[in-house]
Amino acid sequence: MFTGLVQSLGNVVAVAEQPPGRRLTIEPLAPLDSVALDGVALGGSVAINGCCLTAVEVAAGRWSFEAGPETLRRTNLGRLAPGSRVNLERSLAVGDSLGGHFVTGHIDGVGRLAARDDQGDWTTLWFSHPAELACQMASKGSIAVDGVSLTLVEVEAERFSVALIPHTLANTTLGRLAVGDEVNLETDVLAKYVQRLVQSGR
Repeated sequence: MFTGLVQSLGNVVAVAEQPPGRRLTIEPLAPLDSVALDGVALGGSVAINGCCLTAVEVAAGRWSFEAGPETLRRTNLGRLAPGSRVNLERSLAVGDSLGGHFVTGHIDGVGRLAARDDQGDWTTLWFSHPAELACQMASKGSIAVDGVSLTLVEVEAERFSVALIPHTLANTTLGRLAVGDEVNLETDVLAKYVQRLVQSGR
């Protein structure tokens, strides 16, 4: 379980194909919370662009992760290459502060940046999304975009908007996005259970 509060940007230093999956090696860059990140051990869980992966090797300030075919199919991790920047967050420990919202690290779909409106140091981003996710979104509700906990501003049938503050733009990958770039989307886990309950008719 995660919060959607990014603790560090990371740099992909190596990608090794391991059919049918691949191995990613990542090093943190200028961590916002170095104490939390230093505590990641072998077998620990880290959200990479919001996708929960297990550390299979920890050495020299770098972590290696293995992503299987399902993960590569349902996320943007298959498009990562050496030099790519990613958002990093280690899993919650019991008693940690929950500053964002409950994020499971299980990606629901891939969206694309459809438009961005930069107003000085502030930005409004519009993302397209798979149509089936629309019923799990509501204005002022929560969504994780590449692992970043955000508040939905407007929600339409095939797109939604979020407003980003300067801190988020500077300390996550979202500030670097260009129109057409892919992002991982995870809707609010509570919305999923509400949808399931409504569909069951109980």
